[in-house]
Amino acid sequence: MLVSNNSGPRFSPYGDEDRTEAATGGPADRRWVAPTAADPLNARIMLPGSKSLTNRELVLSALADAPSLLRRPLHSRDTRLMVEALRSLGVDIEEVDGDGAFGPDLLITPPDELTGSVSIDCGLAGTVMRFVPPLAALALGPVAFDGDESARRRPMRTTVEALRALGVDVNDDGRGTLPFSLWGRGAIRGGELAIDASASSQFVSGLLLAAPRFEEGIVLRHTGEHLPSMPHIEMTVQCLADRGVRVDSPEPGVWVVEPAPIAGLDVTIEPDLSNAAPFLGAALIAGGTVTVDGWPARTTQVGADLTHLLPHFGATVRHDADGAVTVDGGEGLRGGRAISGVTLDLSTGGELAPALVALAALAAGPSTITGIGHLRGHETDRLAALTAEITALGGAIRELEDGLALEPATLTGGPWRAYEDHRMATAGAMIGLVVEGVEVDDITTTAKTLPEFPELWQGLLA
Repeated sequence: MLVSNNSGPRFSPYGDEDRTEAATGGPADRRWVAPTAADPLNARIMLPGSKSLTNRELVLSALADAPSLLRRPLHSRDTRLMVEALRSLGVDIEEVDGDGAFGPDLLITPPDELTGSVSIDCGLAGTVMRFVPPLAALALGPVAFDGDESARRRPMRTTVEALRALGVDVNDDGRGTLPFSLWGRGAIRGGELAIDASASSQFVSGLLLAAPRFEEGIVLRHTGEHLPSMPHIEMTVQCLADRGVRVDSPEPGVWVVEPAPIAGLDVTIEPDLSNAAPFLGAALIAGGTVTVDGWPARTTQVGADLTHLLPHFGATVRHDADGAVTVDGGEGLRGGRAISGVTLDLSTGGELAPALVALAALAAGPSTITGIGHLRGHETDRLAALTAEITALGGAIRELEDGLALEPATLTGGPWRAYEDHRMATAGAMIGLVVEGVEVDDITTTAKTLPEFPELWQGLLA
């Protein structure tokens, strides 16, 4: 793969929107020129806790019958929004000293009764906008939900219609998106419910997390043709099981939860393995090795798939005896070793797509990455965004109905828009390892799940 630092034409995935702000860089404190790698890597890092696990455990702790302690939780924008949402509903959440390297532990004491008459800021956090409404419907009084401007484009109709089917009064003015409000009556009857969760597995998880507190539990049936990110539902089921709640699945796409107490729990949050993707992928680009400490032997996180996905690009992966994972990229692209083109189905791990597409954009052969059509409804339309930004750097990429196809091309430096999307920002950083002059317009978007990203990335190259 050849690279240079000449700027190419820029255009937008959103038609009329121009690229002026990206070209000028936006606020200076957010612009970030991605550092290039001068030498092979020899890095060992520890990552903060999983966002997916932290926010699931926060919700379950708020509904539990006793206090819970979350050790080594993630402290990021998404988890802060969840904490503030739960506090506004009457949940006591206290920061306490712990042994984590990225912030204090959290002691959560559930209230005797959840209280409404509040407004909740969802930011751009899918877990907040989809996990909190079923919980809020168990409170007494009105609860209003809104978020960032980009959040108002994310699909919410499934949550709104599901709550209505459960007897909750919800007002969204027919939008099927934020903002909307509901009126909690302190209880939900529950029972049988059919939903189409094709747009996001979070619709299923949000209902399952609250279902043990429904008077009749729930029999939840997915009616769509496909269901993305099944591992995230399996994560939800495991979190419930750890707290004494059984979830049966008598057939694919059906989940049964009986009413049951949710136990308080002392739980250590695993490192976020999806956030390991750009760091481990960097070994293929810069060469050398990257080791992530604290890799769990067993996990429901989709980031664990990296250990068998990265070898398709040419990496060597080993599990070390001390519970770490090391990726060896050999000489790396920087040293003249080609990255292999791939054919991948990421139906179960779509959140890994931006990092893997960045690798594919640098590959010596063609790549096809499918199973990711649902990413059009994430923080941004990730398929359109990746297509626009890689094309603007000289890449050859096109959208498919359910994914992306890439051909080898010479990449050049230039502006890279993050679209308020943390994974878009880190994908730009990966390409910048070997393409000089890649400038991410807003690196602060990484605060959504990894506020320490710029420092960790610089440490990777030190």
